[in-house]
Amino acid sequence: MLSTEAMSAAHVAYGTIVNDIREVSRSYKEAKMALDVGKIFYSNKNVVAYNRLGIGRLIYQLPIPLCQMFIKEIFEGKAPDDFDDETLSTINKFFENSLNVSETSRQLYIHRNTLVYRLDKIQKITGLDLRVFDDAITFKIALMVVKYMKYMESKDTF
Repeated sequence: MLSTEAMSAAHVAYGTIVNDIREVSRSYKEAKMALDVGKIFYSNKNVVAYNRLGIGRLIYQLPIPLCQMFIKEIFEGKAPDDFDDETLSTINKFFENSLNVSETSRQLYIHRNTLVYRLDKIQKITGLDLRVFDDAITFKIALMVVKYMKYMESKDTF
């Protein structure tokens, strides 16, 4: 309603339901965390629930040194967000389509072999084959960790 009537963008987050006034503080902290996690990982959503944060909540609670160690271990110095925009959009679309090569190539309006070539190129650079579930999940988590680290860096500079 805010976006249509007042032409304003708003993001809303909420914590768990409380039964006692003493639990309101905890629910408020949950809502605040949900708002932060929503900004980082679910920017396309306007309403974020604490009990629906998923893996974003886990990553948000990781210490930055551990995140840096994970990125260094997986990518050996080359961060997954160092890829060009075309490669990143290809990867994200591939994940959106549950690792389905045919559907991804159709939605990107590229030939299937072009997508396979791009995925092979990513495999040569990172050592991860995104068509293999374990490698895909590692890459997806790494993208989320990098997003979190960038958010925390920008938060520290203000």
